[in-house]
Amino acid sequence: MQHSGRQAAGERPSLTQIADVFTRYANFTLGGGSATTAVIHGEIVDKRRWVSEEQFALSFALGRLTPGTNLLAFCVGIGWILRRWAGAIVALLAASVPCTLFVMVITVLFAEWQENPFAQAAIKGAIAAAVAVTVKTVWTIAHPYFRPGNRIRVVLIGTAAFALHASAGISPIDVLLLAALIGFFLPEPS
Repeated sequence: MQHSGRQAAGERPSLTQIADVFTRYANFTLGGGSATTAVIHGEIVDKRRWVSEEQFALSFALGRLTPGTNLLAFCVGIGWILRRWAGAIVALLAASVPCTLFVMVITVLFAEWQENPFAQAAIKGAIAAAVAVTVKTVWTIAHPYFRPGNRIRVVLIGTAAFALHASAGISPIDVLLLAALIGFFLPEPS
């Protein structure tokens, strides 16, 4: 292992390294799934180079297609790419157990926070920040595909997906499946 945190090309991370990354970033990143996904992207794609942009995007898309907690499905997908079953299980446990315990504690304290005006103001500020972080995550994931010759395609598919979900009320899973089908039959320009 090199001191910079980057690994040599082709070197697989250990299960301990996978647990460390998913424990830190899936449990201690504020802002929800979008913020966590953006932080994990920076760590495992940009910094450590454990997965490629394409592998990351595939895991992200497949995670969004699964019912339930999309972030956990995404983490399992990355774990699978890294170390198959063992990696998937380690990523799942590391990404879910610590925050589950944290939520249990917060739930107990919530009754006291409900009437606190400072807590309510903090929650409203956090909601505004969460929207901004979501927009940043969208850009992080779309940016590698937003290149000359492909920009119109990305904007049209993204706009259509937003309109189908927001205006027409089509479920996110149906929108993602439709976009995957369109992407399959409408290949990227060379």
